[in-house]
Amino acid sequence: GGSDVSALFRTGGCLIPGGFSLSGPLLMEGALGTRLRSEYGLTFDPHVAMAALCLTEKGRAALRTLWGEYLGIAHEHGLPFLAATPTRRAGRERMEEGGYGTELFAANTALLKEIRAESGYVMYIGGLMGSRGDAYTGAGAPGRDEARDFHAWQAEALHGAGVDFLYAALMPALPESEGMAAAMGSTGLPCLFSFTLRRDGRLPDGTALSDAICRVDEACARAGCKAPLCYMTNCVHPRLVREALLRPFNRTDAVQRRFRGIQANASPLDMEVLDGADGTVTSPPEEWAQEMAALRDIMDVSIWGGCCGTDGRHLAALAELAQAQDENTHGVGLHKPQA
Repeated sequence: GGSDVSALFRTGGCLIPGGFSLSGPLLMEGALGTRLRSEYGLTFDPHVAMAALCLTEKGRAALRTLWGEYLGIAHEHGLPFLAATPTRRAGRERMEEGGYGTELFAANTALLKEIRAESGYVMYIGGLMGSRGDAYTGAGAPGRDEARDFHAWQAEALHGAGVDFLYAALMPALPESEGMAAAMGSTGLPCLFSFTLRRDGRLPDGTALSDAICRVDEACARAGCKAPLCYMTNCVHPRLVREALLRPFNRTDAVQRRFRGIQANASPLDMEVLDGADGTVTSPPEEWAQEMAALRDIMDVSIWGGCCGTDGRHLAALAELAQAQDENTHGVGLHKPQA
């Protein structure tokens, strides 16, 4: 029911709305952007990128197909499904430049709610947010206070559109992350926070992952708002994540406790190269899923998803392993679909 879904994450027990716990695996969507370009030949809005696709019949149909495929895989493997509005590039400035209002967030959220209602399955809808500047280099990133002001507009608008949680993806710089997490936490919605992570174990601005986690948690405490439910990374190959996590300065309690998810690329190529690619360069699905599963040796993964270069085959191979993890470690399967 609606009240379940809007229930807050509980920081200690890491509950997702509706009572889902991070102690069991959750399946997050796979790639949208690379597939919408290569399989559907769609072009994106110069200002807000994929956020405007839901306004066209062709865009809506393609999004429905991809989300439907990913949701079906989650359902088949008994894993709760996480999907997010494709609004990473729809910050306040870009929305104003493109002449869009907050109804664009409502339209994206409504499309995901339709898909959830039609499936009758356990699915949580995230409001996706991104950096103000360059997500891969951190160029143009605002300072902490400016970031809080800047990102508050989108956080509030997504909250108003009715998402279940907020999701910051590809965050490259610490000061912006501190301000943005405070803006997100102030909505009262649960948040997932994903950093741009390099193989050297640092964000592009040079901050070690472990330090970034501690500093963002501290910034939220100072702001008097909920810290993110957990931290993640996205748009990076699992092999590079392994290297990053094995850096001695990241072998910390903070990383062990708080770093819980990955939306991974299927290619070990640099993320900037992949993000602009029209075609896709990918690892075979089973090989990729095995590299993802191997991360369990060094981190406590709860949220498994795909990014650039992944498709339904990758997500199915991943769900197979995540389902096995659930059966091995938690006995019973996950919650049954909502009535």
